Amino acid sequence: MKLAIAVGLSIFCAGAADLEQAQKLYSQTEFEQSLNVLAGLPVTDGTVLGLMGQDYFMLGEYKKATEVLEKAVAAQPFNSDWALWLGRAWGRRAETANPISAMAQASKARQNFEKAIQLNPRNTEALNDLLEYYLEAPGFLGGGIEKAKAVAVQIGALNSAEGHWAQAKIDEKRKELGSAEVQLRRAIEMAPHQIGRMIDLARFFARQGRYQESDQSFARAEQISPESPKLMYARADVYIKTHRNLEVARNLLERYLTADITPEDPPKSQARKLLRQAQGS
Repeated sequence: MKLAIAVGLSIFCAGAADLEQAQKLYSQTEFEQSLNVLAGLPVTDGTVLGLMGQDYFMLGEYKKATEVLEKAVAAQPFNSDWALWLGRAWGRRAETANPISAMAQASKARQNFEKAIQLNPRNTEALNDLLEYYLEAPGFLGGGIEKAKAVAVQIGALNSAEGHWAQAKIDEKRKELGSAEVQLRRAIEMAPHQIGRMIDLARFFARQGRYQESDQSFARAEQISPESPKLMYARADVYIKTHRNLEVARNLLERYLTADITPEDPPKSQARKLLRQAQGS
């Protein structure tokens, strides 16, 4: 009996170490290597399945991601994060599907975002994704401004700065650009060292053709975090979309491709695609 217990503990510890290593590889954006480690672990474990689904999602294999994340949700039905990631995977599949399939897949994305929030009303990532869905989806797929406004209230109750960001998204969607700008500036005032909101303001100005102000916002963000990969990518993306400073954009993307990024940053495959676009290929 003692031998059996010792063997069981040894297997458990080895599995825990492998899972920790897979999670570390994921955080380093080494998604294929993470999957290789997970391949040796029990595929009935919800945590293993959830991480596998995240890896597949980040690799752009959205069909595999949905299949694995469905199993993760079944294994851990009260895990808000797995419902969120399953919603994201269905959403990405909807973006490239034929119109009939896309409608069903978009609805599944919404249902899982809503489920994630039901399971954890403080899941800010799920709230943000659901806000985006409500703003972009037509009414017959469950979208709508009024629904988005309700989510914005929830976001604001958890984080005032994020609440102003959410309201800015709604105002811009309604073409209330002056109010949207005010809300973005308030978000920055409440979180002055968070470059993400300065990037949001820079993108907002660029969409309005206010390029000088956009560049000024990027410059402010650079003063706070000059080596931020998120900032490098965002500036390059805006320059390419507005057909300006293409040489600068290429240099920024080349720096991005050698930078240490996290899963919260755009994938390097996406940066390579943007670089080819900047090079005219």
